Amino acid sequence: MSYVVVGGGLAAAKAVEALRDEGYQGPVTLIGAETDRPYERPPLSKGLLLGTDEPDSPFVHSLAWYDEHHVDLRLGATVTAVDRSARVVRLAGGDEIAYERLLLATGSSPRPLPVPGGERALLLRTLADSHRISEAVTPATRLVVVGAGWIGLEVAAAMRSRGAQVTVVGATALPLQKVLGDEMASVFADLHRAHGTELRLGTHVTEVTATEVVLADGTRLPADVVVAGIGVTPNVGLATEAGLTVDNGVLVSSSLASSDPDIFAAGDIANIEHAFLGHRVRVEHWDVAIHTGQAAARAMLGREVAYDRLPYFFTDQYDLGMEYTGSAPLDAEVLVRGDVGAREFIAFWLVDGRVVAGMNVNIWDVADRIGDLIRSRAVIDRKRLTDPAVELGSVLG
Repeated sequence: MSYVVVGGGLAAAKAVEALRDEGYQGPVTLIGAETDRPYERPPLSKGLLLGTDEPDSPFVHSLAWYDEHHVDLRLGATVTAVDRSARVVRLAGGDEIAYERLLLATGSSPRPLPVPGGERALLLRTLADSHRISEAVTPATRLVVVGAGWIGLEVAAAMRSRGAQVTVVGATALPLQKVLGDEMASVFADLHRAHGTELRLGTHVTEVTATEVVLADGTRLPADVVVAGIGVTPNVGLATEAGLTVDNGVLVSSSLASSDPDIFAAGDIANIEHAFLGHRVRVEHWDVAIHTGQAAARAMLGREVAYDRLPYFFTDQYDLGMEYTGSAPLDAEVLVRGDVGAREFIAFWLVDGRVVAGMNVNIWDVADRIGDLIRSRAVIDRKRLTDPAVELGSVLG
């Protein structure tokens, strides 16, 4: 059998690693559009921008690893089509690569700023993007970040920590409001204001000029550099053109198989029938890239796979480190143990008295315990849940 992986990111790298770890010794080809070998993306908006990470730290494997594990690594190569009837992928240069099983891990593309002058805004998705932003921003820079989501806030925190004058523009009344709800979103608003970042919220950009960012109310913000972090779009063009079922990503089963049983999807593009949550999820985070890549590889080899890992993501901003586990609707009840003002606490989201998500802020080694609470599906004693004197692992009794 010949296995082909299209995509040069973390999900792709973990998939080919898993194929070899599971004992498969046949041909494996990894095709990436970037000229860099597969790397992790979280450092791009964190340690690399801060200058605290080593330049080579994001790479998943050394270049030698691919040779040692007999992975045909094709970088700077664009796949133009998947021919399901011929069972080949076609490359821009005319090459065709045959497959028995195919994994699509094509990731996402950042959304450009859709206003006059929006092309002046820098985007962050690749190593080159991160280097470009890092080189453009100095302590004397007036930086405007458009977008108050995870990427926007992480860029703002990194650049503010390096001394730049930073303004964040967001469409909602609070940063991360549509992700965390008002109470927890306020924690991040307070954090950024405490570090001297200006927040312009409940508004949007109408124009970017050579020296300014213009807001909807006519305010003109001086800007030497503009960075847009307004979300990403899953790269599903190949899947769509190949006739796979696509709806907010490539629709896949809990085994990561698409509507074609010999084609799988992982990472940002995978809209998964989640075995635990009981509904579809598509998550654009590091942890999902790792584990869906591994799970898809096992499924491709015929192993029994039912993807049920709880959604997980993390962020580092200034002196705040956070992990979030689970999935919660915005109208869920929120309970807290710890000190929100000191930014040392755990927030729990409950539905019908059951924990569906948890966020630990500057408290560590508890994500697994939070996951246990979620998986228990038990109605929780609120007093025990919010009492720091009760070990989290003992909340269930």
